[in-house]
Amino acid sequence: MQSPVRRPEASDLTTSVDLSDPAGPVIRVTGELAYATCGPLRVEVDRVLADAPPTLVLDFTDLHFIDSTGLAVIVHAWREGREVGTDIRLRAVPPFLASILDITGVAGLLARHTQARTDGRRPAATA
Repeated sequence: MQSPVRRPEASDLTTSVDLSDPAGPVIRVTGELAYATCGPLRVEVDRVLADAPPTLVLDFTDLHFIDSTGLAVIVHAWREGREVGTDIRLRAVPPFLASILDITGVAGLLARHTQARTDGRRPAATA
C-alpha cells in the first residue's frame, strides 16, 4: 500500500508598504514566501518600482520560510530595480535566508549597486 502524497501547505504571506522613509519605500514581508504565496509580493515590488524610487528595502523581519520561487521574486526585484535605477536592499535577513542567498550567489548579485545614469538612459548590463 502506498502512502498518500502529502502536498506542502504554505501559510499565508502578507506584505505591507511603508512610504514614510525619505530614503525609499520599505516592503515588509511576513509569513512564507513560496510558490503558492509569492504573487502578492511580486505585485507590490512591481507597483513600487513603477515610481522608480532611489532605493527599495525588502524587510524580512517576520519571514518564516522561502523556496526557490520566493528567491526568484527577490532576483526579479533586483533585475527590475536595475532597469529603473533603484537599489534593492534587504533588511532583517534571517539566518536561513542569508545561507540561501550565499549558496545560490544571490547575495553577490544584490551587492552590485545600481549604476544610475544621469542622462536618463537605463544602466548598462554587467556580466
